[in-house]
Amino acid sequence: MNLSSKIFNQEQIVYEDNHIVVVNKLAGQIVQGDKTGDVPLSELIKDFIKKRDNKPGNVFCGVIHRIDRPVSGLIIFAKTSKALSRFNELVRERKIQKSYLAVVKNKPAAEQGILKHWLIKNEKTNTSKAFSKPTPNALESCLEYKYLGSSSTYHLLKINLITGRHHQIRCQLGSIGCSIKGDLKYGAERSNPGGFIHLHSAELSFIHPIKNEPIHLFCFPISDDPVWNFFKTNLKQ
Repeated sequence: MNLSSKIFNQEQIVYEDNHIVVVNKLAGQIVQGDKTGDVPLSELIKDFIKKRDNKPGNVFCGVIHRIDRPVSGLIIFAKTSKALSRFNELVRERKIQKSYLAVVKNKPAAEQGILKHWLIKNEKTNTSKAFSKPTPNALESCLEYKYLGSSSTYHLLKINLITGRHHQIRCQLGSIGCSIKGDLKYGAERSNPGGFIHLHSAELSFIHPIKNEPIHLFCFPISDDPVWNFFKTNLKQ
């Protein structure tokens, strides 16, 4: 999996209308510019739409939400300022439901459940630490998980976020001994080639705030990774 990919193509578009474009982010792509100076996904999309639609002027591409660089999956971008405003409101009101797929080395003791921790972000190390009880300056963090299946070595979990905290899924799973494959920051034994981790934003559901239509999207990673490909082939929807 190429973490330095600077290309964007039609295959990554999962849904598009006049207001938004939803893309399947490759692991390694950054959503918007940061101190690395690498070309962000928002700029790649602008360039793609400009060339595809032969637009003479500037293309609008507003960032609505983000996922971590080593994580893949569904991201919504606004194509108009009106859409950006409306979707920002959905995010604030937590009206966009998100589900993730996580590949872990150790299977949780229970096949489904809710994890509750209190998380503190460390700005210097860009990590979060989980505590099992309320702690000063820590934010209550909850997620729901469900076991979906196993390969000979790894296990696939579906994660529904109840809260949205910094590195929440990575940190909470690591804290119960179920580190995500490749996630060295949270307890994995070794990294994946190129530095991606086996966490994928797979599912989005929301009521389109302009078209007033229910939207439900699901996708697996665009990847030649054998572990993802195993679960893609063997997981029953």
